Amino acid sequence: MRGNWNYPTPIRFGAQRIAELAEACRELGIEKPLIVTDPDLLTLPPVQKAREALQAAGLEFALFAGVKANPNEQSVEAGVEAYRAAGCDGVIALGGGSPLDAGKAVALMVGQTRPIFDFVDEGDNYKRVNVDGVAPIVAVPTTAGTGSEVGRAAVITDSATRLKKLIFHPKVLPGRVIADPELTLGMPRGLTAATGMDALAHNLEAYCSPVFHPMAAGIALQGMRLISEALERAYTDGSDLEARSKMLAASIMGSAAFQKGLGAIHSLSHPLGGRYDLHHGMLNAVLMPYVLEFNKKALGSKWQEMAHVLGADPLRWVLDIRRKLSIPNTLAELGVPDSAVELASAATADPSAGTNPVPLNDENHRQLLEDALSGHLRANQLA
Repeated sequence: MRGNWNYPTPIRFGAQRIAELAEACRELGIEKPLIVTDPDLLTLPPVQKAREALQAAGLEFALFAGVKANPNEQSVEAGVEAYRAAGCDGVIALGGGSPLDAGKAVALMVGQTRPIFDFVDEGDNYKRVNVDGVAPIVAVPTTAGTGSEVGRAAVITDSATRLKKLIFHPKVLPGRVIADPELTLGMPRGLTAATGMDALAHNLEAYCSPVFHPMAAGIALQGMRLISEALERAYTDGSDLEARSKMLAASIMGSAAFQKGLGAIHSLSHPLGGRYDLHHGMLNAVLMPYVLEFNKKALGSKWQEMAHVLGADPLRWVLDIRRKLSIPNTLAELGVPDSAVELASAATADPSAGTNPVPLNDENHRQLLEDALSGHLRANQLA
């Protein structure tokens, strides 16, 4: 499985494509990139292969590994300082969703004088960006979940409010992507499960959105098909390169598709993740059946179309794959307290809420939180 795609940005997809990292940098005019990653990846093969590829091409680089899970503005500020101190002229965002988002935010902020949350995705805030100051970005995903490598936004947690915020500008879309499935082979089972369910959430919610966008809808359906074929295989055998390739492709597809919109899975997971510092993909996995059942009445023929690509009733399929991947049934099992129902208003304010198939308000967000905390599924299929 190998190809060069331009959707929505130039993507080198396939095993061993990491060897082309320096070439991708130079195509963007980058001569001294800052590799932005997290401390867990620092000594693992993806970072080592990236370093070797740059060194083999004689490309000087600097390394910043200070990205925390659910990065906040302080992570971004530290990355900006590292970029300036080393005299870099571009960013390689390497890792899962957190390093990808942080790297994109660093590239944005190196040329700005305003604080980062002045660029939250609301109204025309993006027009505040000094476009000439945005550094070029090469994205290298090492998980198959967020699809941030093909997104125009970075999710950054506001440390003061503990809410996740979308930082948006078209130039935050990486100029080149190296999508090498071999870099995902070492993912532990738990991370494979959580990131895979994140990719599923993106494709599924985008498809269910009522927004008319048939191109995105088609991508989302095919993304779900690939996940139904590959997620359990990737979880069971982490060395299955074909399964890893399909999951990486499905992750990219989910991000491309969710310009159609998302829904209550994300409007809930964003404030929960910011408040309790939990893995975004795992939250999506836990919330998914409750939201899917809540939306079923508004989905019409989409339910049957999803059943066709998944090979089973969508709710039953989701519950079954969650069991196979050892995903908890409830938010309480993740350590979320009952007081989390107070986040209902934050969920209603989240941008993802606006494209849910059923209109959302504080009351039904609160009900969804209560159900996900207690495990109350009206179809009674959790047992």
